[in-house]
Amino acid sequence: MKARHTMWHWPVILLLVAASALQPASSAQGLHPDVWNVPFSAPAVPSPQVFPIIAWGGSPSEPDQLRMMKEAGFNISGFCLVSDIGRVHAAGLSCFVDDVKANGYNWKQLPPDDQIRKNSAALKAQLGSNPAALGFYLSDEPNASNLPAIGHVAALLRQAMPDKVPYVNLYPNFVPPELHGAASYAAYVRLLVDVIHQPFLSYDNYSLVDGGMRDQFYTNLEIVRRISLETQTPFWNIVLANAHFNYMDPSDATLSLQVFSTLAYGGGGIQYFTYLTYPGSNFRLAAIDPFGNKTATWDMLRRINLKLHVLAPIMAQLRSTGVYHFPDVPEQGHPLSESRLVESVQMKQQEIVRAQARGSCLIGEFEDNQGRSYLMVVNKSLVESFDFGIHLKQEGQKFACINSYTGREGGPADWLAPGDGFLCRVY
Repeated sequence: MKARHTMWHWPVILLLVAASALQPASSAQGLHPDVWNVPFSAPAVPSPQVFPIIAWGGSPSEPDQLRMMKEAGFNISGFCLVSDIGRVHAAGLSCFVDDVKANGYNWKQLPPDDQIRKNSAALKAQLGSNPAALGFYLSDEPNASNLPAIGHVAALLRQAMPDKVPYVNLYPNFVPPELHGAASYAAYVRLLVDVIHQPFLSYDNYSLVDGGMRDQFYTNLEIVRRISLETQTPFWNIVLANAHFNYMDPSDATLSLQVFSTLAYGGGGIQYFTYLTYPGSNFRLAAIDPFGNKTATWDMLRRINLKLHVLAPIMAQLRSTGVYHFPDVPEQGHPLSESRLVESVQMKQQEIVRAQARGSCLIGEFEDNQGRSYLMVVNKSLVESFDFGIHLKQEGQKFACINSYTGREGGPADWLAPGDGFLCRVY
């Protein structure tokens, strides 16, 4: 046992003491010693009904892989086979069932309704009363012309199993119109509610290229948020959690920016593309590699998911009232000058840096059912940290920020790492 202590050598201790003596006192200002005296404990995982955290793609069959997925903070394992539903349930997860009796149809020419009803009844018998099955995977990125047929099958499935919901995911906003097939992208998104009658909106948008996030990511959030509010339908965003083609490698910053931006826009669920690495092309660096081993991305996902476990139950009680960008505003976005709560934002760095970087942020504003206001600030930079100064419009108003590790209210609104965000209550 004593051998463990030999890891600390006196030269190292002396260097640490010297470094702490040279540290400017202002850098630790406000950090009372009690701030470190927080016991390490994992927050409770929200249920899929409160806030879904989805490993997008095929659900693994191996119990060990399902256990690791649960440990990484997921509550939905993805799209599972009927034969795996028991293992998914045993791991404490849920899933959407992927089966040809639900999605193996030619959407241009459906079989007679009697055949679809027969298939639905067979699925119901196979699933029994297992609560792990949330619904059925039907289609990914369909053309609008296929949605009436998909909606018809979804309706017949729900006749047989009213507690199960359809899962259809949509294209992003930047695809050519001939791919989505609707009069506009907004019209395409509305079809998910009007034709499929899906109780959530789902779409994907991967825009992490050339070392940054393209504005089309935020424009897509603008469109989906607007339709979500108009139809009172929550939206789930699929965000990039692997590297492929010319997309950036995953990092804490890329994952944080996508997740916190989705939260700031009022998103009701996060889906990660992907958790498992597709064994081909140049797909790489998902949480689990093609050999079944953890990668560094697994730990990154666990870190951001644990923050989601803390913040999601709070966010689920809030209603989005506005989203604002500063200083640069994406297409269809809104400038900070339109904010109801915030007068101005300052983003500063320490004097130690060679040159002060130009910051960029977005602010989401919310209300709870008691009329209390909240705001979420997100650092849009993927490389720079900033000390944020938030100045409110109403004189005398203050805010208390919620610690995304502990859930405690009352923390400062100051530094944000690249892509990170904080949630504060205004009072």
